[in-house]
Amino acid sequence: MAALPLNDDYPVRRAPVIAFGLIAVNVLVYLVSPQAATAVWYPVDMVGRFCAIDDYFMRWGAIPDEMLGRTDLAGPLMPECGGIEGKSVWFSVLSSMFLHAGPMHLLGNMVYLFVFGPVVEDRIGKLRFLGLYLGTGVVAAYGFALVDADGTVPMVGASGAISGVLGAYLVVQFRSRVTTLVFGVIPMRLPGWAVVGSYFALQYLLYVTSSTAPGAGSNVAYAAHVYGFVAGVLAGLVVYRLRWRSGTRLSDVY
Repeated sequence: MAALPLNDDYPVRRAPVIAFGLIAVNVLVYLVSPQAATAVWYPVDMVGRFCAIDDYFMRWGAIPDEMLGRTDLAGPLMPECGGIEGKSVWFSVLSSMFLHAGPMHLLGNMVYLFVFGPVVEDRIGKLRFLGLYLGTGVVAAYGFALVDADGTVPMVGASGAISGVLGAYLVVQFRSRVTTLVFGVIPMRLPGWAVVGSYFALQYLLYVTSSTAPGAGSNVAYAAHVYGFVAGVLAGLVVYRLRWRSGTRLSDVY
């Protein structure tokens, strides 16, 4: 990313229990996963470790081919590793949101959740925020599955759900200003709508180019980011609609 958000100036009035709890769960899941150096109970030899990682992602990752009911179980990514049995495909759509391929993948996602999650949670309420996070994550996963219907590589990461949070932020708190590192070195205070709007524009551009340009395939699920963001915008609009009909301020909703 050309810009890294650091802080939103909206004064959060309640402890963001859900947002910080989701960050804690994501970090904990990574620390006990086979690709983390902290998970010393997995095999230490190279082949054994790779097979453990293969089995982990195949079991808990969301695989488009499986999600759309095209196969019962996809085969292992590495031929020398065995297959898996007893996988719950529907649960893997949820569990995939808490898996990350590496520390930088995890860090990038958690920075965005740390900056924008507390704001959205404070504006729409804790239970609605949790529903938003999980719901847009599911939409993002199935959006990607429809684009890559024959895919057998597991999709992992919280990016789809976090894109949903950014989409909701664009609706419920776009007036904030966000301290952002532009090009990773230049701190600037930018309008919140500009930060999340440019994020969506970049993800959409990468999605289109990676889908249409010959040989431009990517291992990043840009489609999930796009669908998650759109779902977040729609969810934010629904919350505003409910507020208008009930006469309740967003700041009063738990």
